[in-house]
Amino acid sequence: MFFALYVMADKFMQMAIDEARQGITKGHGGPFGTVIVKNGEVIGRGHNRVLKNNDPTCHGEMDAIRKAAYNEDTFDLSGAVLYTTGEPCPMCLCACLWANIRKVYYGCTIADNERIGFRDAKFERVFAGREKLEGYMEEVDREACLALFDEYVAQQHRLY
Repeated sequence: MFFALYVMADKFMQMAIDEARQGITKGHGGPFGTVIVKNGEVIGRGHNRVLKNNDPTCHGEMDAIRKAAYNEDTFDLSGAVLYTTGEPCPMCLCACLWANIRKVYYGCTIADNERIGFRDAKFERVFAGREKLEGYMEEVDREACLALFDEYVAQQHRLY
């Protein structure tokens, strides 16, 4: 059973990585891609579109949550699981909780996000408390996501 869950996590995280890569290739924003899965099926996917949309809230998780809610015709995503390339910032973590996402799997950490120029750590210091969510978030496929971050750093891009 554990092996099957790990294989599924690996499959969905790879989809999140592919989604992020699509976004950075098009210059939409940072290397953050997300897929949302319910009952083994992808119900929403998204990537960071901050630059494309001139929307500071359009992180990968927010984009995917909006699309999943639209696709499912509900604001309540109970039972869904979210896979994302970077540990959610405080805004995205709260959105996951508001949407009733059951579990969050992330690749790179807040510290990794900061290493490539993002300000997540600053906001985490202000809105700290994720340690109270024991078991809600789990790191998976960090090495694959770090490779994606390295691809992003190697490309010319506008940091926001």
